[in-house]
Parts: sequence; structure tokens; C-alpha cells
Amino acid sequence: MLVVAALRWSDQRAAVDPLTGEVRTDVHTSGASAADRAALEHALRIAEAFGARCLAVTVGPAEADDMLRDALSSGAHEVVRVDGPPATVAEDGSATARLLLAGLPERPDVVVCGDHSADRGTGSTPAFLAQRLGACQALGLIELSAADGALHAVRRLDGGRRERLRFGLPAVCSVEPAGVVLRRAPLPATIAARTAEIPVVRAGVLESLSAGAVKAYRPRPRALPAPVGAEPHQRVLALTGALVERTPPKVVRPETAEEAARELLDYLRRHGYAP
Repeated sequence: MLVVAALRWSDQRAAVDPLTGEVRTDVHTSGASAADRAALEHALRIAEAFGARCLAVTVGPAEADDMLRDALSSGAHEVVRVDGPPATVAEDGSATARLLLAGLPERPDVVVCGDHSADRGTGSTPAFLAQRLGACQALGLIELSAADGALHAVRRLDGGRRERLRFGLPAVCSVEPAGVVLRRAPLPATIAARTAEIPVVRAGVLESLSAGAVKAYRPRPRALPAPVGAEPHQRVLALTGALVERTPPKVVRPETAEEAARELLDYLRRHGYAP
């Protein structure tokens, strides 16, 4: 069984020029976000529960090797880096998902990702991963564990509510950094990981889309028949529908919910919206 932690290498302290809007990044402040570190910790726990292998994978340049070495020192059995540039603004996450899966040695049973990346924040890559794998997906999780051959999770909902989930494999999960901290790597593993060779897969390049000029949305015009009438006044009356016989408005004050539902159904039947 293979459990994959899909990590995102990005600058956690990117600066934006207030005049030009240029985004400045630095490799010294780049690495895994809190959500990605939580995803790695969940992947390690699931691998321990199932007796599986844990593999950490990322798409990025050679500078991302240090992030994968940290994953090795924390307990990941294998790491893989898919060589590629950072995602552009136009990339919707589908190309990143394709490259991540292309870099894996085999089909994974569980994929754990952060809920969103620090540089883009769309959170769409886990959904594309699930679509390509044909796996069930559980997104926005604050708790994730493995027991009895299945995964158990808690999802955050609006209004302070929670949803408990139980689902089987294969599965793609995205987790929030809620109360989960990546375990501290032991010193011998940290020293050994500093000199570890990181496997690199070259699976292509990220696709980008050109949006073109931005314009306001304008729906297509509808073709309407010309108004009937020889005089302008008659045509105005035809356009406004002032001479058309219509049902006068009706004020309904039902006393019970059953009467309100009956009135609504009768209205839909009279106008052909319901059988």
C-alpha cells in the first residue's frame, strides 16, 4: 500500500511591490506551508496504521529538494521531485495534478494534500487528483485517521458545525493545519537526510492559458418579432403589453404550511410548470 503526501513548494513570505504589483520571492523563505506539514504528518500516521509506505512528492525546481529532505528526516520512506517551474496564475491545478501523478512510481491508495497553497490558495489540485485517480475525495478536513481498513475524518462546515466522514480507499484528502503539528525529526535522521539524493522525474511542463483582454460579460441578444401596429402609439402598446389581458395579482395568506404548499402547486400546474 502506498500513501502519498503531495507537498507544495512556495514562498511563505512573498513580498509585493506596492507600485508595480511585482511579486518578489526568495528561496530562503520558501518551503512547505503549515497545511502541507499537517498533510505530511497525517500521511505518516495513516502509513503507520496500515503498515504502508509513505512517499512525499512535489512539483518544483531543484531548490525544493531541501523540503523533501525534511520529509525524509521526519519519517517518509521515499521522496520524488517532479522537475518543473512554479505554477502560473492561469494554471487551475489540473496540470499540477497531472505532473504529480506522473512522478509517482505506482498508483497510490491514499493521497493527502494541504487544503490550499500559500501562493495560489485555490485548493483545486486535490479535486483534480481525485478525478484522475477515480478516487473518492474528502476536502477541508480538520481531523483524519485510519481504523478498520477505512479512513475516518471530520470536516469543518459553516456556522461552527462539523461533519463526520467514513470512506474507503482509494481516497484523496486535503487537510487544514488545525491542531496537527509535524513530528520533530530525530538528529540522526536529519543528518542522514542532508546528504540524501533526491530522485527527479521530468514529466513535462506546466500548461498555461491566455485569458486575453478582460471584458464585461454581455449575454447574447434574443431575436424578438417586430411589434404589430401602423401607428407608433399602437406599437408602444404592443411592446409594453398594456392591452394584453392578464391575471390580476392575488394575495394569499395561508394559515398552515399545507395550504401554502397546495397554493404553490396549483399555481405551477396552471402555468404548465408541474404535471
